[in-house]
Amino acid sequence: MLYLLDSSIYIFRAWQTLPGSIENTHGEPANAVIGFADTLARIIQDEQPTHMVCAFDQNNGKGARKEIYPAYKANREPAPPELMVQFQRCFELAKLFGIPSFGSPTVEADDIIGSMAQLAHQQEKPVTIISADKDLAQFIARGDTYWNFARKLKLSEKDICNQFKAEPSQIADLLAICGDKVDNIPGVPGVGMATAARLLKKWRTIDSMLAQPEEIAKMKFRGAPRISLLVSEHADTIRLARKLTGLIHDDALPNSLTELQLKRPDQHTLIEGLLKAGFTEQRSDSLAKRICTPAPASQKK
Repeated sequence: MLYLLDSSIYIFRAWQTLPGSIENTHGEPANAVIGFADTLARIIQDEQPTHMVCAFDQNNGKGARKEIYPAYKANREPAPPELMVQFQRCFELAKLFGIPSFGSPTVEADDIIGSMAQLAHQQEKPVTIISADKDLAQFIARGDTYWNFARKLKLSEKDICNQFKAEPSQIADLLAICGDKVDNIPGVPGVGMATAARLLKKWRTIDSMLAQPEEIAKMKFRGAPRISLLVSEHADTIRLARKLTGLIHDDALPNSLTELQLKRPDQHTLIEGLLKAGFTEQRSDSLAKRICTPAPASQKK
């Protein structure tokens, strides 16, 4: 099993949950780093993964999607300075724990996770995607798990199909039709997730749907003729949105599962690294014990 962590969500969550007054031994803001460290330790201690990746957003609000659509995520406020300074420390912390960690100047953490999931699937290795971002459900295949860590909720491919009324492979198309306000991705006005799922159930893909939008009017649901006209009028918007909702590759990312192995550090070395990073002696000792103590071979995943 390959564990793929959407790091930003859990860094943000720690920053929002723990008091902002928390500092490390260097007098720097540390609530996000401390919370993220605990999240990583809990996953490693409880799941005992042999392969794990932490994916980070490191394109500084630029990248491939901004080039395609400059208004992409333009509705989001930038992270406050007291949080921004902690992101790089979280990246270094994950590597200190022995977790392969990646960012990209051109693509997002979602794309890193999607690329690593594809890599695992090519070698018939299942994945667990740890996130609360609905976009990432598109990378789940049979035998995989989508894990909302904070809610302690694990979903299978079947669960995702039931939730979205569409297959994971159709989610990028689904979002291209109805849009995504969170990421400021345009869609067809007045068409929501349920209607988009109904359309994809019949046509499977947006390409098939857009090849004959007039046929939507013949579907047996209320407002079908109106939806047919809307889809025709906004065909270019759908095609644009689809470039934003799906996977974008960065060829600089690893192409071998060997590079994704979790390498537990030596306990003494980890303690020294944590102390240098500003963790207290007590917290450093506790984290090192949780990270460095492997489970019996029969329990490893």
